[in-house]
Amino acid sequence: MILIDSLIKVLEKVNRIIALIGNSVAWLLVALMVASILLQVFFRYVLNNALPWPEEAARAFMIWMMAMVASSAYRSGSFVAIEMLQDVLPELMAKVLRFLLLLMAAAVLYHLFVMGIEFFQRGFRTRAASFALKRAWIYLAMPVCFGSMLLVNLELLLSAFRQIFSDQTLSDPT
Repeated sequence: MILIDSLIKVLEKVNRIIALIGNSVAWLLVALMVASILLQVFFRYVLNNALPWPEEAARAFMIWMMAMVASSAYRSGSFVAIEMLQDVLPELMAKVLRFLLLLMAAAVLYHLFVMGIEFFQRGFRTRAASFALKRAWIYLAMPVCFGSMLLVNLELLLSAFRQIFSDQTLSDPT
C-alpha cells in the first residue's frame, strides 16, 4: 500500500497543477471567445460587413476551453453521475463497483486519447476554413483533454483500489 499511496500523492500533485493551469488558461480562452463573438456582432450588425474568421476562432477557443477544464471537472466529480445502485449496495460492494466503473472509464479514455492523437495527426492535412492555421492545432485539444482525464482517472482508480483493500474495510468494526 505504501507504493500505491506514493503514486496517488504524485498523481494528486500532477493533477492539481494541470487543473490550476487548465482553469487559468480556460478563463483566457473564454475571454477570447467572447471577444471574437462581440467583434463579429459589431462588424455584422453595426458595420454591415461580417468578418469570415471570428465564428471559427470562437469555436476553436470553446473547444480548447473545454479541453482545459475537463480533467478538473472529472476530478471534482462535476460530471453527471448516476449513483442510485452504488447508494443501495453494501459498502464493500459499492467500492468494488466504483473501481470497476473507473476501470471501464480508463479503457474508454485511453481509446479516446489514441483516437485524439490520430485525429491530431490527420489535422495537418487540412487548414481552418477562414484563417491560416492547420486544423491539427485545434484537434490537439482532444488528446490534451483525454490524456489529462486519463491521469485523473488513474488517480481515482488507485484511490478506489486502496479503499477496497484498506484496513478499515477488512477489519472487524466491533
